[in-house]
Amino acid sequence: MFWKIKTLKNIVRRSTNNNSANNNSDNQEKAEPIPKSINAVKSKLEDIFSECGDLIFREIVCNSKLKLLVVYFDGFVDKRALNQDVMRPILDHFSNEKPQGKSKRISELIKESIVNNNDIKETENIKQAVDNILSGEALLFIDGEDKALIVGVKAPQGRQVEEPDTEVSLRGPREGFVENLLTNITLLRKRIKNPNLKMEMIELGEQTKTDVCICYIKGIANEQIVQEVRDRLKKIKIDAILDSGYIEQFISDSRISLFPTVGNSEKCDKLAGKLLEGRVAIFCDGTPYVITVPHLLIETIQASEDYYDHAFFTTFLRLLRLLALLVSNLLPSLYVAMVAFHPKIIPFKLMITIAASREGIPFSSFTEAILMTVTFEMLREAGVRMPRPIGQSLSIVGAIVLGEAAVAAGIASNLMVIIISITAICSFVVPPLIRATMLLRFIFLAAANFLGFLGIAFLVVAVFIHLCRLRSFGIPYTAPFSPLTAPDLKDSLVTVPIWAMITRPRVLRPESGDAEAGIKRQEVQIKQ
Repeated sequence: MFWKIKTLKNIVRRSTNNNSANNNSDNQEKAEPIPKSINAVKSKLEDIFSECGDLIFREIVCNSKLKLLVVYFDGFVDKRALNQDVMRPILDHFSNEKPQGKSKRISELIKESIVNNNDIKETENIKQAVDNILSGEALLFIDGEDKALIVGVKAPQGRQVEEPDTEVSLRGPREGFVENLLTNITLLRKRIKNPNLKMEMIELGEQTKTDVCICYIKGIANEQIVQEVRDRLKKIKIDAILDSGYIEQFISDSRISLFPTVGNSEKCDKLAGKLLEGRVAIFCDGTPYVITVPHLLIETIQASEDYYDHAFFTTFLRLLRLLALLVSNLLPSLYVAMVAFHPKIIPFKLMITIAASREGIPFSSFTEAILMTVTFEMLREAGVRMPRPIGQSLSIVGAIVLGEAAVAAGIASNLMVIIISITAICSFVVPPLIRATMLLRFIFLAAANFLGFLGIAFLVVAVFIHLCRLRSFGIPYTAPFSPLTAPDLKDSLVTVPIWAMITRPRVLRPESGDAEAGIKRQEVQIKQ
């Protein structure tokens, strides 16, 4: 026993020494200065980027005394801008320069009066130089100096700004975010021309070093929520951040809940509206989806064009979405419960129709509902994964053909096909909850098969209790209904005209008083 403990201590001591050695090597790499000789710089970079065939080294001799080395990755840099704005001015200046005493360092001279590029910075260590090369910048090394110039000549990459397919609007702006972080920030600043719109940049991912931006409006956003976002992002330790979905899973309050406590959007106007209400946005480079927190349940039935139309129409559409949400979850289970447990509540004529349609069906209503629901989910998933023209044809033709074939073969009844079709249509009305309703539908079916209406009632109560216990960055998920916040009901199920929304959501700033800045939205005088 003593020998095992001693061996374990040696292993722990050895691993600790290895970790400290690795940390020391990392610190040395971070603190390692840039060599003054460009030959040494080139040798160092070739060692770091070994077997990287797309790394470009370009040596330039301006005169007998001045040598430069330009390093960049092929495809990231706009070569025309690099040649015209950087290299040509340097060559013209030093080729025609008359011998004189050195009053300034060459790097300072290039930075201040030669290069025609505004985005130029300095670095003094290899680690920063390597990180900037990996980010797509061009590095300019000068023979005899221990500094390098970072020249911003990135080539525009990615697709153009267009309307997102996931959030189609009938009215309002059609611009959507793209995969480029700087483009997304520009689109947002074009809509919110306010110096209080803050952008805090951090890096996440040990290997990918993905740029992530925390965005909020100072004075409107709750500082406690902003600080909580910072703290949760700093705790993320992972090799790669390839999409904002990675961040969502790390910062969610309830990671095992079916309901999303972190929102996302591709629309610029929708994000601007959420920021103006006091929320915090998280941009992630490489994805068009922008995260918004806190995210409440009521947001799932809200749409961006609700604020561009009359309040009466908006109220009707939101109630319609709520009805569609309930139907997509409960309709199949209610049918199974009535047929299996409560046939007496069905009207006599309807009961005769149901009995006639189920004549010759070899399965119970529960098995029939499960088979048809699984078939629909398979068709939906196939339509999403296939190329768009083929996927649309597959989902439409497949549903019609399979539905008719199932009825003709006596596997499913006509009424069950109608119920599953209505359920499928209603599930698409509330896209943010489409995945949650997909799983809840099966759970409600199981409860209806075992206990009938009583099982459905128990499960509904359990879901409501779960929703009331959820929090999104400290904010109750079911606000403004639970806890009841009367001023915030103006933008819930029943909406008021935009000129009557005088205050921002009070639930996002629970510590605020009536007179505190950030609550009041506008000054209006309503004429009777």
